[in-house]
Amino acid sequence: MAPTIGEQASTLLVRKIPIADPTLAATEGYEMVSNDEKDEPFVLEKDQCWVLADNDKLKPKEAKDSRLFGPVSMTDIVGRVIYSLRTAVDHGPVLNSHYSMRKDSSLLEIELDVNDMMKNHKA
Repeated sequence: MAPTIGEQASTLLVRKIPIADPTLAATEGYEMVSNDEKDEPFVLEKDQCWVLADNDKLKPKEAKDSRLFGPVSMTDIVGRVIYSLRTAVDHGPVLNSHYSMRKDSSLLEIELDVNDMMKNHKA
């Protein structure tokens, strides 16, 4: 998500996760086969994963995910962005998968302090 959300100059609330979310597209050992006949199939190596954008409105060529930048190291996955603060009037929860949204909803409802985020926000 860093290439996509990072372009928006936001203050982000990231929920750290101890292990990668089970909704990853593929992890080590999976054979990746492209729809493009010019691309050779390959197998994800140890500690690699393949990630796909959650936004199903994007066309595959518009998505900034593993289809663009390739496999991701599992050690590079540190958390999930759950809230984005751009300005005092432009902020809100990040729309993740339904699975992730359910897991994060109580944190957003109970522990999120937008006013505190605003104090540290660099506009």
